[in-house]
Amino acid sequence: MISFNRFKYKLVALIMVFSIAVTGVFANGHEDPHATGGHEKKEKFNAKEVILGHVKDAHDWHVFSIGEFHATVPLPVIIYSKTRGLSTFSSSRFNHGHDAHDGYRLVTEHYMHEKGLSSKEYTEGTVIAVDANDTPTGEKIYDLSFTKNIAFMLLGAVLLIVLMLNVAKSYRIRGSKQAPKGFQSLIEPVIIFMRDEVVKPNIPGVKGDKYVPFILTIFFFILINNLLGLLPGSANVMGNIAVTAALALISFVVMMASTNKYFWGHIFNPPVPGGVKVILAPVELIGVFTKPISLMIRLFANILAGHIIILSIISLVFIFGSLNQIAGYAFLPITIAFNIVMMMLELLVAFIQAFIFANLTAVFIGQAMEHTGDHHH
Repeated sequence: MISFNRFKYKLVALIMVFSIAVTGVFANGHEDPHATGGHEKKEKFNAKEVILGHVKDAHDWHVFSIGEFHATVPLPVIIYSKTRGLSTFSSSRFNHGHDAHDGYRLVTEHYMHEKGLSSKEYTEGTVIAVDANDTPTGEKIYDLSFTKNIAFMLLGAVLLIVLMLNVAKSYRIRGSKQAPKGFQSLIEPVIIFMRDEVVKPNIPGVKGDKYVPFILTIFFFILINNLLGLLPGSANVMGNIAVTAALALISFVVMMASTNKYFWGHIFNPPVPGGVKVILAPVELIGVFTKPISLMIRLFANILAGHIIILSIISLVFIFGSLNQIAGYAFLPITIAFNIVMMMLELLVAFIQAFIFANLTAVFIGQAMEHTGDHHH
């Protein structure tokens, strides 16, 4: 009990540090870059613009800012055009959206306002083709760039591989009969729980064992990326619907590969009276495709909402500060307190959402492996 209490205190202290760090990154990362002196006109704080700027993907990784110093990691930009071919260069060539390079430029709010472009036609943060006068050409291009979300996804994948190989190495050295130590003692109960309480009950029989690695990979990949997303200056990977859509598509492919004739017989010939079959069969077929969609939206919405709430709480400091500087500093302790609570809640959500996605994937695979007895149940 004493060690657990110490762990709780350390966890709260760590979250407090993260909360203060997030507030600092949030504050310094949005100073006016065009400020030239002490008499510049201060722009009104736009919470919506700042929050969406943090949760969206980007072509570079803004780590933190301290005063005039901005720590930014440029990422590779890869553009393919049918007329120009393949172009590769560093995102630093864009100079944070101020410059064009090699006939391409990064769309920013300032550029759209300068050129009179509509937000319906152009999306902030995307790359477009421009002519010599820096005017959009409307040419169709394919952006294959190595963005911040991709970088953090690969980082999460590398961490997953390294951690799991380390656990496997520990088993080879110590053997399965010795008590686990270190990181192995932390991971082993999770693996056993996912195998015995998630996979085997939903995918019964010997076939369930072959799905254990797949379900564990999905669980740990989502969990690691969720935890990385709580770090200051990190990417909002699972809050990107393209990422969750890819995960849901993988689960859907595995589910479809696990189906049999009894499953499709239940879909197209449900065990109901003839008149009801006409109505129920299309509903059952639609349900096959809504399952992965529900996986996609649930994970995306919960992670994105958590990030937006945390950033909204931090925004209150700057909203009050824009009204009165004293009010901004007075509200800072309240913001940090709320942020600590939200960070602890997000830590819990990171585990819950990874578990729900893995558990429902196992459920859907088990339903796809329907047997004859289940058809008449």
